[in-house]
Amino acid sequence: MQTRSLATGLAALARRASVCLVLAVLAFAVVPGASQQIGPANGALVLVGGNLQDPAIVERFLDLAGGRDAPVVLIPTAGGAEAYDETWRGGDAFRAAGATRLTVLHTTDRDTANTEAFVEPLLGARGVWFGGGRQWRLADAYLHTRVHEALQGVLDRGGVVGGSSAGATILGSYLVRGDTRTNTIMMGDHEEGFGFLRDVGIDQHLLRRNRQFDLLEVIRARPDLLGIGIDEDTAIVVHGDSFEVIGRGYVAIYDHERRLDSGGLFYFLAPGDTYDLAAREAFGSQPARRPLQRVVAGPWPAAGAR
Repeated sequence: MQTRSLATGLAALARRASVCLVLAVLAFAVVPGASQQIGPANGALVLVGGNLQDPAIVERFLDLAGGRDAPVVLIPTAGGAEAYDETWRGGDAFRAAGATRLTVLHTTDRDTANTEAFVEPLLGARGVWFGGGRQWRLADAYLHTRVHEALQGVLDRGGVVGGSSAGATILGSYLVRGDTRTNTIMMGDHEEGFGFLRDVGIDQHLLRRNRQFDLLEVIRARPDLLGIGIDEDTAIVVHGDSFEVIGRGYVAIYDHERRLDSGGLFYFLAPGDTYDLAAREAFGSQPARRPLQRVVAGPWPAAGAR
């Protein structure tokens, strides 16, 4: 009887150990997936390629913030002026859309950006918008300050952070055109953005300024990055690891492990198309959501190869 009881007990322990092992394996399998998330865990991003004219983009941003009466902070620092007030022209589109609680926030002093008084408007904001100009100015003023931390707080509580032109590029992890000398240098003296899109570099004014080939340099040098080029009056709306294209133009994708079946190294998404940032797979919107045609897996050839 004692032998049988011992055997029964050992069998039960073995079963419990097996269950624990399975649970441990499952936990191990889940955690890496979560750690590889590209976009924000909460909230949304709205990135515009410059020259914002389409009111539907502004309306989407305000809807994500909670409506026209939601508190929204506008940050014009990329523009390079010494001072801005509540009449900043970059806020005109929001005022025209009926936004009632707009606050303009600006400094070029990192010490100021690290004060409780300066970040106070961000602590209750449901939306934050960065205007255009030069993205390195935003990095100089706010990167790794209390402002940067407060922006993450806006997303954590389900709000929205967005921007146009330089205000879009700063939201990625790699700062494209971040050189203080000229905006024609793709990999310059500032290379770190706010990182709300991880392992991503963002370019803007894509087709309007014939920039569609410029991101090739960045992705060849940094094949781990995903390049996203956004045309003017066009936006991507990011939720977690996916985005939708809205507006009036196109978005280009630069992925070192994807190309067109013709050999092209980038491809375009139209309004209504969506993109899975984690799987790096694009989906057309018509006639039903399905993988974009002509995009095939395979690394880019070496520079100069045919």
